[in-house]
Amino acid sequence: MATLAQWVEGARLRTLPLAAAPVAVGTGAALGELGGLPHLVIGSFDVDTPPGGASMLEVFSRGLLALILALGLQIGTNYANDYSDGVRGTDDERVGPLRLTASGLAAPETVKRAAFLSFGVAALAGVALVLVSGAWLLLPVGATAVLAAWYYTGGKRPYGYRGLGEVFVFVYFGLVATAGTTYAQVGTIPLNAWTGAVGVGLFSCAVLMINNIRDIATDTVSGKRTLAVRLGQQRARYAYAAMVLVPYVLLIVPILTGTPAVFLAVLSLALMVGALQTVLSGEEGHALVPPLKQTGIATLVYGLLLALGLAL
Repeated sequence: MATLAQWVEGARLRTLPLAAAPVAVGTGAALGELGGLPHLVIGSFDVDTPPGGASMLEVFSRGLLALILALGLQIGTNYANDYSDGVRGTDDERVGPLRLTASGLAAPETVKRAAFLSFGVAALAGVALVLVSGAWLLLPVGATAVLAAWYYTGGKRPYGYRGLGEVFVFVYFGLVATAGTTYAQVGTIPLNAWTGAVGVGLFSCAVLMINNIRDIATDTVSGKRTLAVRLGQQRARYAYAAMVLVPYVLLIVPILTGTPAVFLAVLSLALMVGALQTVLSGEEGHALVPPLKQTGIATLVYGLLLALGLAL
């Protein structure tokens, strides 16, 4: 029987920055629409808000609900992948963090229930967010997010086995999570929110890409045709580099449209130097675990600094 510590490890907490970063960026964009953090600091709440918009205090409370939703969805996805890959035998010879199902530490059905419990928490937070914001459009979008999370490696034809995992990650942990957070808070989605959504979406894709580069050998044997497997070692590594560098190029959009403080996000690039060197040098297996962690941390730092810049 798995211990509490092993269940926590199975939840893969290192992936949670992928859930937190887009919510932070979406909230930063919302604060910018409401007049910015300076208004919050000095207590000036008499700014004009867009139709359906919210006060500064409401932005933070709705942001908290969006964060719970995103974290629940991420953890549920991790447990769902653990279950589905485990019962398929994909994780039998895998390099990386603990897998509850494949290791035999937890029964497959128990891991499956943990996944759906996490999805349930996400759903409750999502419904609460819709009720307080009136953003009913997010209800069907959230439902598709849960389905996409399950069918990434679940079902008879998991799209994660066909090289489409990055598409799901970009759409739901980039565009939907960021733009949806902003929309729930201020009732509109400005250009800066979309730009930030693309940036954090690419970072999230980079985390998945380096994870799959590490597993190319075992995924090829098990028949899991991830995008990394389809591209091959060298092109997959170049794709990873593009995914972590393009977000910095995108900063030019908010800078040119009057939000120069987003340049703060460039500071996170320092966290990527070692990871890029390791990945582009051709290292394999366990040597790619540190860059995976570094990319996750850089995703969160990029998101937080970009959020601060947008909010200012």
